[in-house]
Amino acid sequence: MNWLPRHSDAIYSAMRVMVGFLFACHGVQKYFGILGGSAQIHTVKGVVAGTVEMIGGTLIALGLATSVAAFIASGEMAVAYFWVHARRGFWPIINKGELAIVFCFVFLYIAARGSGKYSLDTVLKRGGPSG
Repeated sequence: MNWLPRHSDAIYSAMRVMVGFLFACHGVQKYFGILGGSAQIHTVKGVVAGTVEMIGGTLIALGLATSVAAFIASGEMAVAYFWVHARRGFWPIINKGELAIVFCFVFLYIAARGSGKYSLDTVLKRGGPSG
């Protein structure tokens, strides 16, 4: 597997894009009641969660203001775990909190690592696509 490290920037960016996209889908689901769910913006918690997920997920996927968006998303997932899942029992596999935990720690990693080589942040820092 000596070839894999050479592609770590591209692999990281692909992970960031996919995780951000999946997170944004949760927000779209909360706002519009599509993608197999029902609208959940009838409470302040639902509006905040849907906004963080939809906008934050989009920013993370695009690689724009990534560290800030990912840090906020990580915090939202930690709060979601303790407000919703932990009440149902100790073990995440039982309380259905695995996804919240995974999102929380993946977003924390993204916040620490930043947007990466293949991102809008990088393009904007260079002054355009050609650098």
